[in-house]
Amino acid sequence: MNISQITSEDNLQKYSNIIANKISNGFVIEERNDKLPFAVLSKDAKAVDHGFNFLICCVTLGLWTIPWIYQTYVSSKEQKILVAIDEDGNTFEENCYIG
Repeated sequence: MNISQITSEDNLQKYSNIIANKISNGFVIEERNDKLPFAVLSKDAKAVDHGFNFLICCVTLGLWTIPWIYQTYVSSKEQKILVAIDEDGNTFEENCYIG
């Protein structure tokens, strides 16, 4: 076994660990290719309870507006990420933007 095989096994282990961590955080594998190796993972959008947020906003005299806007525009959107190993053997993670 030479050094390149050891490093490729380490990179595959890092790749598998990243995918396992993302799955435990609620992501689902949409597409996976073990020859190239890459995987596209997605997480469904969360529903925002606007009635509850309005109530909290009224109780806090409007201070809750900023977290409410954040929940509405950022955290309630579907997320997609790409996890792959590049040509140099490094594992990377990148956001996929949804149009």
